[in-house]
Amino acid sequence: MAKEETTIEVAGHDVRLSNPSKVFFPSRADRGDGLGPEKAITKLDLVEYYLAVAGGPSGTEQAGGAVLHLHERPGALKRFTDGITKEPFFQKRVQDSAPEWLQTAVVSFPSGRTARELVVNDAAHLVWAVQLGVIDFNPWPVRRADLDHPDELRVDLDPSPDVGWREVRLVAMVVKDVLEEHGLTGFPKTSGSRGIHINVRVKPEHDFTGVRRAALALAREVERRVPDLATSKWWKEERAGVFLDYNQNARDRTVASAWSVRPTPEARVSMPLTWDQVPDAELEDFRLDTVPALYAQHGDPHAAIDAHAGSLEGLLDLARRDEEGGLGDAPWPPHFAKGASEPKRVAPSRAKPSESRAKKRPSVAAKKAATKKPDPRKDPEARKKRAEG
Repeated sequence: MAKEETTIEVAGHDVRLSNPSKVFFPSRADRGDGLGPEKAITKLDLVEYYLAVAGGPSGTEQAGGAVLHLHERPGALKRFTDGITKEPFFQKRVQDSAPEWLQTAVVSFPSGRTARELVVNDAAHLVWAVQLGVIDFNPWPVRRADLDHPDELRVDLDPSPDVGWREVRLVAMVVKDVLEEHGLTGFPKTSGSRGIHINVRVKPEHDFTGVRRAALALAREVERRVPDLATSKWWKEERAGVFLDYNQNARDRTVASAWSVRPTPEARVSMPLTWDQVPDAELEDFRLDTVPALYAQHGDPHAAIDAHAGSLEGLLDLARRDEEGGLGDAPWPPHFAKGASEPKRVAPSRAKPSESRAKKRPSVAAKKAATKKPDPRKDPEARKKRAEG
């Protein structure tokens, strides 16, 4: 029996789509847990969604939409080949058998290894990726022309398990204030899960370490302003409230792009918002089945993001003040080289006794040295006392 397949004509290319009726998001009835859409969502449904919100890069008639936020940015392929009910796998390298028209970029990782990753520059690339099982797109914060200097700082608001959506929105508004006070414009979007992402276009003048340093200073300033709501603490056991994940700005760290469908039971979307919408936005309103109509009616609230590239100097001045006040670096992710002023990369509950505590408890060798009788052959005073005796 021949396999089911179809061809999608898009952006001047014919893209093959195998098994278009394959279920990516099971229906509520099939799941049996009270979650999920009324009707199952298939691979073809996902393709049609991305075609509806594809838009185009800045300077085109279709400026905005999914392609704008992926344009010229490399990204790995997170493949859900059997839908969201099975674990995905990451494919960092585009296969050699990929179509000649496919655009890519060679990126380097902290390990020193390299990979040729996908660059989604039009709707055909979206369809090609969905054919492989990609549901959400996770681009680097750099452009293909300069892969070492990010043009986007990303604020990832990650709530602790006991923190509600209201608190996330409140912290987002504080982030807005801090950004504006330091000469930057934030563009908020739902993460598609439980949090909010705020993308900030910046001039590509600093490397990943510099952008991360600015993001850490931002996180600490927000924490100072609303300590009961926000935290910059890396270790989960120290967190309370909404975590501002500054490490999302380290090399090879990515977040879902605007308009991406997320692998949640209801197929929620990482939805771009205006700041006026943030206080009343509800996560469940933005789904694969509702967002295309919103896009058709209102367009992309972030369509002008490329016109707002700002300087990081204000946040870096804040970082310098923190450092002069005694606040050094904060922990990096495990696979990164240890920073010069980074504290011990170990959770506080697993840390060894501090140096001050160790001083209060002398080592066995120190105790022996304190009680050992002096050797008269090496100690002049001991020799003198021995002679007098």
